[in-house]
Amino acid sequence: MEAGAAARAMAGPRDVPLLFATRIARLFAYGFLSVVLVLYLGALGFRGPATGLLLTATLLGDALVTLWITSQADRVGRRRMLLLGALLMAAGGAVFLFTRQPWLLAAAAIVGVISPSGSEIGPFLAIEQAALSELMPDRERTRLFAWYNVAGSAATALGALAGGWLTSALQHRGLAEVDSYRVVLAGYSFFGLGLVALFAFLSPAVEVRAAEVPGVRRWLGLHRSRGIVARLSALFALDAFAGGFILQSVVAYWFHARFGASPATLGTLFFAANVLAAGSALLASSLAARIGLVQTMVFTHLPSNVLLMTVPWMPTLPLAMAMYLIRSSISQMDVPTRQSYTVAVVAPDERAAASGVTAIARSIGAAVAPWAGGAFLMTGVGAPFYLAGGLKIVYDLLLFRSFRAQRPPEERG
Repeated sequence: MEAGAAARAMAGPRDVPLLFATRIARLFAYGFLSVVLVLYLGALGFRGPATGLLLTATLLGDALVTLWITSQADRVGRRRMLLLGALLMAAGGAVFLFTRQPWLLAAAAIVGVISPSGSEIGPFLAIEQAALSELMPDRERTRLFAWYNVAGSAATALGALAGGWLTSALQHRGLAEVDSYRVVLAGYSFFGLGLVALFAFLSPAVEVRAAEVPGVRRWLGLHRSRGIVARLSALFALDAFAGGFILQSVVAYWFHARFGASPATLGTLFFAANVLAAGSALLASSLAARIGLVQTMVFTHLPSNVLLMTVPWMPTLPLAMAMYLIRSSISQMDVPTRQSYTVAVVAPDERAAASGVTAIARSIGAAVAPWAGGAFLMTGVGAPFYLAGGLKIVYDLLLFRSFRAQRPPEERG
């Protein structure tokens, strides 16, 4: 037992930066793709409702893949499941690259790992955070998750900037619009293969087997925390459903339809937005240490949602971009605190399962919204912003009412 703990302590410092590297590579690829994904589908002939339906299939497929992989990770091996997820990411991008057949694109959207939002999808987050929680002391959890999210936000920002400017540069050199988007898809698949190589270097310290609890039946890896996880999942699904109306790809298309924004302009906008989001994650960890995780989640999320609803009020592109950026400066402060809270209020041997189940709930919630809001894509109206902001405000109020008295260990006593 002591030898195992010693080995884990020695391996931990190596695995932590490696998990950060996989996060950076993955989120760069997600940002890289998000700016052009809906534009690419439009160039292939997909229109508003069809695009929304395909995005819904993508997110529903992500939920199924995440459910299966995260529920098997502790039994089969975390590293093996991460490798499988990376292979599915590479395969999904390759299918989108080489075919125009709607049924093949739908199959790739369901089985592959494709990110239409620029944010984290797939089984990676749940498994990586469970591993990080074990590799580092509990008192470092929120700060570590904050830096983990900063790394992801910065990578998404750089990816969005690179994707937008690369397609614009290729088009200016005479490459057809659809072919410039295919270059980005090829890059996405390449990053998936790169993740395979990175995950292969993880040590056995990231592996753990859930302890058996006598007389208690597990459900998706959960035992005593099933009620808490169920309530969190329902609320997170509502938040993700609201966020599904304003996926980064959808926002990109809205700015393009309303103001004629170019891919380069959109890439710059999302680069700046993600940089601001990265800085807000660091502020979240220090704020949470003062007022608590739940309070930080709610009191920063509420004003960001009010600001979101003002974006379509702006009469010009610069003003709309400015309002979107102001909102972005506080919109992600709930992310590291939400993730830290989820693993803090469950038993240690439920952390991977809790992260996985709540991630699946978010994926399912997010999957419905693009289909429901697809009709708005061909117009310049601001309905997606109003729906997202209003529903997110409802989520904030329900979260505060339900969990303000449920404190994590570091806030007790």
